[in-house]
Amino acid sequence: MGAIYEIGALCALEESLVGLSLTECDGYVGVSAGGIIAAGLANGITPRELCRSFIENEGDDNDILHPDSLMRPAWGEFGRRLAMLPALVAQAAWRYAFRGRSLLSAFERLGRALPTGLFSNRLLEVQMRRVFSAPGRSNDFRELGRKLVVVATNLDTGEAVPFGQAGWDHVPISRAIQASAALPGLFPAVQIDGKHYVDGALKKTLHASVLLDEGVELLICLNPLVPFDATDAPRHRVMSGGEERIPKLVDGGMPVVLSQTFRSLIHSRLVLGLKGYERSHPQTTIVLFEPDHRDAELFLANTFSYSQRRALAEHAYQQTRRMLRSRRSVLAQQLAPHGVRFDDAALDDPHRALLARRVRGRLPSARAVRRLEDVLDDLDHALAQRA
Repeated sequence: MGAIYEIGALCALEESLVGLSLTECDGYVGVSAGGIIAAGLANGITPRELCRSFIENEGDDNDILHPDSLMRPAWGEFGRRLAMLPALVAQAAWRYAFRGRSLLSAFERLGRALPTGLFSNRLLEVQMRRVFSAPGRSNDFRELGRKLVVVATNLDTGEAVPFGQAGWDHVPISRAIQASAALPGLFPAVQIDGKHYVDGALKKTLHASVLLDEGVELLICLNPLVPFDATDAPRHRVMSGGEERIPKLVDGGMPVVLSQTFRSLIHSRLVLGLKGYERSHPQTTIVLFEPDHRDAELFLANTFSYSQRRALAEHAYQQTRRMLRSRRSVLAQQLAPHGVRFDDAALDDPHRALLARRVRGRLPSARAVRRLEDVLDDLDHALAQRA
């Protein structure tokens, strides 16, 4: 979901702010799925072009990113683990029968046969390599005109590794992205130079010191993952609108609870990191953009459904525009010293949409349905109180 939200939000930012060109920044740092976005911007691919290729699958064939490429089973990982099973079964039996170990201890040995990821992101690397090999672009950190850092985590040490920095810039950008986005449990670790790497967010959420230490004056941070505040959202449901409402997050079962837990852990580190940056680099203006914590549609959306990707991107676009309008006066003061100002006409345009050709035609009926749902929810709430 992170990349989808970021694309929608970045389109809203660039269209609403004059003097901000997201493909002409001094440097970029990408973590996890954000590595895709950062690398695209560093290669001169605009947010709208990212939207066309990743959300709408339109444009040049070399630029199209197929989202189903991330849902291919990790057959190679399954095969390697399955090949280990006979030896592990024999070792477990030996430990139990002849070494006097408990049955539970013997079965722990079999845990090594479990795959480290369910899906393969190998095709992600192939597609990113193709995109960055197009004329005018580069899959080599050292050939880019602007600084790019893609962060992954060394699985054996737990240390963050900044691909793109000196000593790590020989790794292809596409390979660094594959490693940075390898979320444990979903994707197997990625081997680079004999070491294994996983999602860059495991160590910390922000790695902005890479740019702050070079004296950047304006740092724009985009965080797609926030914990959901369900206390102020009694009528939340998933974006598709057809599933049953979840009155409490615990009613959503393990997937929803784990999502909330992961988001809370990530966000708490983000808050601490920002406070540290503000103290260590007071001369830099740091601006954070992230979803509303009460936004149920972003939290509960099924991002593995391609049919929802368009709706999710449009929602992120419009939600970011609403956030900009609500924070306009404060942001205007922060951004003015850096030559950035609001395009009030664009920001206040009620007809502006991210995916106008296919989505706008359904907006009036969607609004009517939403208003009807709100009225019915309020009626249910009133009746419940009277009862």
